[in-house]
Amino acid sequence: MHLSVEISIVSIIVLGIAAQWVAWRLRLPSILVLLLTGLTVGPLTSLLAPDAMFGELLFPGVSVAVAVILFEGGLALKFAELSGRTGHAIRNLVSIGALVTWILSALAAYFILGFDSGLSIQLGAILVVTGPTVIGPLLRFIRPSIKIASILRWEGILIDPIGATLAVLVFEVIHSTDVVEDVSVVFQGIIFTIVFGGILGYLGAQIIIQILRRHWAPDHLDSPITLMIVVAVFAVSNLLQEESGLLAVTVMGIVLANQRQVVLRHILEFKENLIVLLISSLFIILAARVPGESLRSVGVEGLIFLAVIILLVRPASVFVATIGSGLSLREKVLLSWIAPRGIVAAAVTSVFSLRLVEAGHTGAEQLVPIVFGIIVGTTAIYGLTALPLARWLKLTQENPQGVLIIGAHAWAREIGQTLRKVGFHVQLIDTNFGSVAEARMMGLPAYFGDALIDETQIDISLSNLGRSLSLTPNDEVNTLASIHYAEIFGRDETYQLALSGGRQPSGLVKELQGRLLFRPEANFAFLEEKFNTGAEIKATKLTPAYTFQDYHNTYRDRALPLFLVDEQAQALQIVTADSPIKPQAGQTIISLIQSE
Repeated sequence: MHLSVEISIVSIIVLGIAAQWVAWRLRLPSILVLLLTGLTVGPLTSLLAPDAMFGELLFPGVSVAVAVILFEGGLALKFAELSGRTGHAIRNLVSIGALVTWILSALAAYFILGFDSGLSIQLGAILVVTGPTVIGPLLRFIRPSIKIASILRWEGILIDPIGATLAVLVFEVIHSTDVVEDVSVVFQGIIFTIVFGGILGYLGAQIIIQILRRHWAPDHLDSPITLMIVVAVFAVSNLLQEESGLLAVTVMGIVLANQRQVVLRHILEFKENLIVLLISSLFIILAARVPGESLRSVGVEGLIFLAVIILLVRPASVFVATIGSGLSLREKVLLSWIAPRGIVAAAVTSVFSLRLVEAGHTGAEQLVPIVFGIIVGTTAIYGLTALPLARWLKLTQENPQGVLIIGAHAWAREIGQTLRKVGFHVQLIDTNFGSVAEARMMGLPAYFGDALIDETQIDISLSNLGRSLSLTPNDEVNTLASIHYAEIFGRDETYQLALSGGRQPSGLVKELQGRLLFRPEANFAFLEEKFNTGAEIKATKLTPAYTFQDYHNTYRDRALPLFLVDEQAQALQIVTADSPIKPQAGQTIISLIQSE
């Protein structure tokens, strides 16, 4: 029994978002829950029938959605991340690594699945891709080191248009009867894809930049116009060269991410929300259309093929591609264990399986269940085991307790030094070189630069940091820094001083600013006066014999609690104006004590 079209569309949205929420609650990879949900309402119960619902619009719609996803992924790629060893590894993974993956996957399909040579080569090309739809959620779940996260993010986004283009060229070649023509088709396809995709992507990005810079559209239309240009460039590029549109939109995203002429924050927020909806819906739709009989026909051979892809193909690809990269053995091992397939693999397979079946290619109907088995298998296995492996390799940033301090003036340095003495990582940032030099002389990690630019996040290591304290005398800088680092640490872990002069924040500022530190009146001038009049930072260990009440009786109003340290849990709690602390025996309270 199929649901009505209206109910089916509503169900796709509801089930997709609900699956994302359930995955978050259960701390499972969201893609895994989405796929299992799609398979349940599709081949297992036949409640959803995407082909009947959307007809000929299904695959064009999926292609446009994938283009938007890749554009959003490109917006996260910064050229500054490509310096040194990281750039070497990324370049080789999307070239040498892709070639190794293609060859070994094709051989495995030929010898294990029994596919003919043409179908094996086609499947190998499809399995080259990983994709941001699975890499992004998995990275947020695992929280690997900055270097590993950067490599995987770049690889996942760049490999998608490469893999999709490769799949198109392979399809053309295996249906060609002339060897010379085969070579001509491949080289012509590669050149045209790079030329049309690169040029149109760059031009599309420049059009968006000019529209935003010259204010040719009101703010509320910036995101819709950007979306319009993205899908237009995608369509035009595909008209000029098949499947070059994915490269075009990826180039658009990268160009926009690395320009400094306009601010894209409001566009990024819109895209992030749209991407969640697109990914949720696409996985439900594509999983629901997998034929039940084909899914059940994937037996022992399919499981062996999955094992070979995970245990042999990916490690071989990584270790060959990273020769001479300078990556450690631990980093290579972790890279070898994170290569889940995602929406691009599903979409490309669905398209080419249909084309191959129509062309009368024997066994082509098995492509979809095999690839979906790879998607489910790799997502489940990597999603459930990559975090323990990253912990074992000591390459994870799970619940980091370190503190990023924005401001390196005298009492910010004292706070940093105190936190370091009790065992927490600190990193100071300031645009005053004298303050930075003083901090370095005290042995504190200090960076001379602007905390508000993206390059700073690349130049310093955020791997051990889990929250930010904005302690500058400039209220605007503190608020902007809180907005900036909320994207990294979350709003719950971004803190700033109260506004100067006892000002009350406006509705907008209050919504955007970080959590207020210490007390409502504890602005920069308040704390500056305390330190100038002899106040000192002291750490006091509470015991059953010396309780918090005893501490309060000792210092009374002379103490301003700043932090609470739980040594057993190795956790740091920051005192805020809206969250009173409840210290217990065994904890250490760090306070600013005014002299008598």
